[in-house]
Amino acid sequence: MASSLILHKRITTTVAKAKALRKYVEPMLTKSKEDTTHSRRMVFAALQDKESIKELFGNISSKIATRPGGYTRILKLSDTRLGDNAEMCIIEPG
Repeated sequence: MASSLILHKRITTTVAKAKALRKYVEPMLTKSKEDTTHSRRMVFAALQDKESIKELFGNISSKIATRPGGYTRILKLSDTRLGDNAEMCIIEPG
């Protein structure tokens, strides 16, 4: 899910999953601000996807370089999921 968020820039999911994903992705975004071999290897150990690593260290890290924190945004949607009435939201980095 973290790789999908980085590659697609925006995913629609439930609020609970988005909050859990935020806790997982924000430390990776912090590590991407410093482009060293060690930080790339640490993030690769968590993501296991070369394309998302390239995207994270290339485009996304330049957008969040000056921010002190709060790299993801959760936007709640007004509709709920049809099957179990779960609240839906959009999560996006930056």
